[in-house]
Amino acid sequence: MPAFATDYKINWYRCPIDRALLAELMQRNDSRGWFQTLAHLGLFFATGALAYLAFLNIDASNWPWSVPLLLVALFVHGTIGPFMGLIAIHELQHRTVFKSRALNAFFEKLYAFISWSDYIWYQESHTIHHQATCHADFDGEVPLPIRFSLRRWRVWLGLLAWDPANTWQRLKSVWRHANGRLVGDWYNHVLPESDTALRRRHRNWARTLLLGHGLLALVFIATGHWFLVVIFTIGTQYCGWLGMLCGRPQHYGLNSDIPDFRMNTRTFTCSWLPAFYYWNMQYHLEHHMFPAVPFYNLPKLRKAIEHDLPPATHGLVATWKEMLELRRRAIADPAYRYLPPLPGAVRTT
Repeated sequence: MPAFATDYKINWYRCPIDRALLAELMQRNDSRGWFQTLAHLGLFFATGALAYLAFLNIDASNWPWSVPLLLVALFVHGTIGPFMGLIAIHELQHRTVFKSRALNAFFEKLYAFISWSDYIWYQESHTIHHQATCHADFDGEVPLPIRFSLRRWRVWLGLLAWDPANTWQRLKSVWRHANGRLVGDWYNHVLPESDTALRRRHRNWARTLLLGHGLLALVFIATGHWFLVVIFTIGTQYCGWLGMLCGRPQHYGLNSDIPDFRMNTRTFTCSWLPAFYYWNMQYHLEHHMFPAVPFYNLPKLRKAIEHDLPPATHGLVATWKEMLELRRRAIADPAYRYLPPLPGAVRTT
């Protein structure tokens, strides 16, 4: 039986903000949505094309430089790959990228197909995550404390290159879902067996992934373009280093069961390129506090409420330095608890 309760009614603290300004910040802008979406997709396909051209130019006369060029091209292509999954799908599911719900839904499915993502599960899971963020009895999407280790060689293989075991596990998971089998309390909680229509949609989406990618792979191979399997079919499943560096800070080292997003969600700032890859989700605290504000307006939202927020680290180096220090302290003292500095008192009940 699922181990999660459903009776969450959490009275969240939100920073005071002028209502007119908030209404302005919540406005969707189709031009900004189209630019982000087409540029993001375009970069993925452009880097894929460059990697394929590098592959086509390998021969016996130029292999000393053409092979390294191919590896660099694959690394660049793979770096954007992880951002094609739940990171892009996340904002589209909030329906804040475009004014049109149909456009948001279309690109949500397109990104989900490219990245083999389980967007139906994520829709259900992420709704609860926003309503009950890091409350252990309710939120199984981000259970705290988050633990990770960088000591295993396979971790580095997946971050800097490709770990075939990760792809195999992804395929097995999609295969299970295509056969209607769900594993884990959280999966069964957000996709309950009693909701047969939801389960059917979920199963059919997994079948769409298997059939669609399978047919494309067959076409690639049959037409002599087998390397497109590497570029497209598994192109979102390698070189996850930047996705990990951007995504892991969201809630790491922070607190559960406190009705104040400032205590369980982290914001950092960074340069324009990772911000573009990451759809501005480095402003994660602001996003949780006011999730109806589109990603392109989060910097303005930050400025409007910054006086009531913890200070934000700037850059991934400074952010990870802070996180690793929290990790060191937590290992040395399991009772250690980090409370971000705030201008006022924090509610704990």
